[in-house]
Amino acid sequence: MEFGQELQSFIDRNQNILEGFLDENLEQIVFSNPRDKEKLSKVKIRPIKVRNSLMFQETRYVGAQVFHKNKKKEEVLKLLYQLLATSFKQCEIKHTLALAVILVSKKGKLSWKIKRLQDKEAGDPGASSLEHNRKKQYILPQEEPVDFLVELGVQAPDGRIHQKYYDKFKQINRYLEFIRDIADDLEQAQETLRIVDFGCGKSYLTFAMYYYLKKMLDRQVEIIGLDLKQDVITHCNDIAKKLGYEGLTFLCGDIKDYEESRQVDMVVTLHACDTATDYAIAQAISWGAKVIMVVPCCQHELNKKLQCKALEPATRYGLIKERMSALLTDAMRANLLEEQGYDTQILEFIDMEHTPKNLLIRGVRKSKMKAGHRRAYADELANFLGTELTLNQLLKESTD
Repeated sequence: MEFGQELQSFIDRNQNILEGFLDENLEQIVFSNPRDKEKLSKVKIRPIKVRNSLMFQETRYVGAQVFHKNKKKEEVLKLLYQLLATSFKQCEIKHTLALAVILVSKKGKLSWKIKRLQDKEAGDPGASSLEHNRKKQYILPQEEPVDFLVELGVQAPDGRIHQKYYDKFKQINRYLEFIRDIADDLEQAQETLRIVDFGCGKSYLTFAMYYYLKKMLDRQVEIIGLDLKQDVITHCNDIAKKLGYEGLTFLCGDIKDYEESRQVDMVVTLHACDTATDYAIAQAISWGAKVIMVVPCCQHELNKKLQCKALEPATRYGLIKERMSALLTDAMRANLLEEQGYDTQILEFIDMEHTPKNLLIRGVRKSKMKAGHRRAYADELANFLGTELTLNQLLKESTD
């Protein structure tokens, strides 16, 4: 029997078993021992959620380049046949419940072994430790080179995370988790997603957002990164051009002055200082952005203007006043977003041990503004504190 026929017969006989591996508990499939390392050195497959559906992401390693493509369950079985028939002599399938290895000998003979691991549902003593000791699964996998991470110095060319950038790597993946959570809410947006990133800085997260939406989810995107520093903008544009990131553009400008005539689907701003966050939110609301994500920074405004006799026993201590003002500022912003018809959450961005500026406000527009909706909460809090935020003033001006 020819090898191709033997391989197809093997897949047909074991189809139910192989399909059983292809669920959310699959850790990864790794094709190795290549027939021609120069053409294709390795392929990995792992489960991902795309628009709330289970898909499988194929990562191909061709020389120094890495390519991603998402596939359906039935396509993975075809890929299994194709890769073993033409490119690789070994396939390892890692699942939380079992480990399987398929080998092709020098003479073209197939063999495979399955080792059943302790079943988590069976109450085995080792079940919890098996889950606990699993390696953290990031959206951007560790030890796999990603072009923008290599270019920005987070990764070495072989995919290793540089130690001093490991916290940044975790921050990037946490940020992508927030975007993954609202991907379905952008489903009704136009074919090309238009995103504006105010105060993009060195743009680690801007590049990550582009890579995730364009390269991993296969969405058409146009992203504008805006910052005040011309040297930073020039550097980011150079990287985007070098990597061939079409649709990713960086501009030098101020949040207050930026105008956009086209539909904007999402607005993000990370660590925009003080009232710059308010201007970004107001702009996003005026554009009717479907999603708004902000990580506020340096909330000085309320700290300077706070006039509340009832809170004086606490605010007489500078550090307490500063932290309380920051939290109250973000609470008022969240309420004002709710007033504008956004389903709003305040989430922890990264651990407090890395930075105290770790709150993310995420609003997803669910309806048109309802007169008076949440207005009572925002106004009552402003009256109690003896002042209102710049955001409140900007929203009133836009209404007038």
